[in-house]
Amino acid sequence: MPDRRFAIVFMGGSESAYDGILYDKPDNVVHLECHYLMDAGQNVDEPRQFEGNRKAFAASDSLHQYFKEPGASDPNKQLCEVAQLLGKKGNLAHEDFLYSRQAWEQIVEYYRKYCTDPSFLDYFWSVRNMHSPLFLLAKIARNLPPSRCLHSISTGYAGFLGALARHLHDIPFIVTEHGIYTKERQIDLTEAEWIKTYDDVLTHGFRHDVSYIRRLWIRFFDGIGRLTYSAANPITTLYEGNRERQIIDGAPAEHTRVIPNGIRVDRFAPLRNQTFDNTAPVIALIGRVAPIKEIKTFVRAMRIVATRLPGAQGWIVGPEAEDPEYAQECRDLAEQLDLNGTVQFRGFQKTEDVLSQIRVATLTSISEAQPLVALEAMAAGIPVVCTDVGSCYEIVHGHAKEHLTSLTTPPDPANAAGRIVPIADPGATAAAILELLMDRPAWESARAVGIARVDAQYSESLMLERYEHLYTEVTDGSRPLAAAGE
Repeated sequence: MPDRRFAIVFMGGSESAYDGILYDKPDNVVHLECHYLMDAGQNVDEPRQFEGNRKAFAASDSLHQYFKEPGASDPNKQLCEVAQLLGKKGNLAHEDFLYSRQAWEQIVEYYRKYCTDPSFLDYFWSVRNMHSPLFLLAKIARNLPPSRCLHSISTGYAGFLGALARHLHDIPFIVTEHGIYTKERQIDLTEAEWIKTYDDVLTHGFRHDVSYIRRLWIRFFDGIGRLTYSAANPITTLYEGNRERQIIDGAPAEHTRVIPNGIRVDRFAPLRNQTFDNTAPVIALIGRVAPIKEIKTFVRAMRIVATRLPGAQGWIVGPEAEDPEYAQECRDLAEQLDLNGTVQFRGFQKTEDVLSQIRVATLTSISEAQPLVALEAMAAGIPVVCTDVGSCYEIVHGHAKEHLTSLTTPPDPANAAGRIVPIADPGATAAAILELLMDRPAWESARAVGIARVDAQYSESLMLERYEHLYTEVTDGSRPLAAAGE
């Protein structure tokens, strides 16, 4: 979008975990600032005893009650009040949170009233660690460069920054999510090893429940997600299933919409004549070799395919550096199944070079948002076999799964760009691959549907047009954000 200017606020964990800026900055990115949330609060005043602002802590308490009962009050009213107080000396500055009597008494009261875990120290430091970044966010929000709208690509702390700035400066705020951030954090936090879990002696050492501290973190991210949704309009995501999840998580339905990602169709359209003439039974899984891609299901499916169709090859195309131990397990499995030469680990390659040589593209992932590799395969004229995750069903069948007229009515293969299979089901995956390889009319039908669907719905130009319309819509008539100090 060369006619628009962008300011970027990057937020990471600890600065020591990054290697600096690795990409050239486009000419229309006129401002870039980087902040590191785990380093927040390193440079605060020396500890001193003082009372703290009762009104400010009352507002904070009201906001925390919203976290506990999201439907009990107006989140925008509460967030607006907290936005005006947060980070200001004499109101609710970082020093107040760290050292004031009001903060101490509030933490102790919450611990006694709500906490079911035995360790006050764990509770105390959990509260400090999750809230300290909010004071940095308040400072960032007050000093943003002049802008006509705000756009966050997640909820969480980034979304909370956008919500604060929305209330401080009264400018439009957009949220776009690829994956659903609240859901992802819930999964992460449920398994996080840095959160202690205490066992009840009556359970004889067996883990009996999600600990209070774990639930506290989950509820915190759920709460700031709801606050983000309440401040944002519009709220976009990649596909209908995600939009429905956003509504469940607190997004007003009337503010939500779907804007799919798009691909550069012109990169892959020239391959269509070549792929139409391919006859070799080659199936490729293009993606990093990592557990989330469930590579082992593909390997096991290839054992079935190779038995039914001698000469078939399964290519695994992607880097193995993310999880070398898992990559070795996949190689070992291929060897144990006597698939040497049939299953080939080809490392990172140019996508066009791979697609030009294959008949079917496969994704066996246990989680996806909107896999671009499936769209790229379809654009090149390659049918796809994908697990029923993320937007895969919508990509393959052209509509959300919930929109079927009857739950017992199977999808029409004549409108399918390939096949959808269950997660971790080598048999179903192999059957879908074999159908497309051995039934030429089915293969040609899936190919034609895929090409038409990508051209009509998933081009990069269409995606950019939709975002251009979105920015025009939200900025039309809005006033610029006043510069800091004005």
